[in-house]
Amino acid sequence: MWTRHHKKRKFGRLILPAVTVAFLSYFGYHSIHGDYGLRAAQDFERQRIARSAELAELVGRRERLERQVQLLSDGSLERDMMDEKARYQLNMSRPDEIVIFDSYLN
Repeated sequence: MWTRHHKKRKFGRLILPAVTVAFLSYFGYHSIHGDYGLRAAQDFERQRIARSAELAELVGRRERLERQVQLLSDGSLERDMMDEKARYQLNMSRPDEIVIFDSYLN
């Protein structure tokens, strides 16, 4: 019966640990710096907070516009509101009036 004896190599024992270290390093790096890593999650959170603030501003603006439309609707048409809108849209006033524009109308 013939048996083969291999010479013990110094680097043979390091192949599996080297592959394991390379594997863990690759996935470790991408779990922090990758497209869906920890840093990307922080960027997404900052973007979500900014968009939430923008949404709140737009919702407030929409509510103001809805109130103005409600004042101009058929059932509750107010002469003062209609007069104000007409003067603002036509950019006209009487000669004896002083006009002060408010920024919420822009």
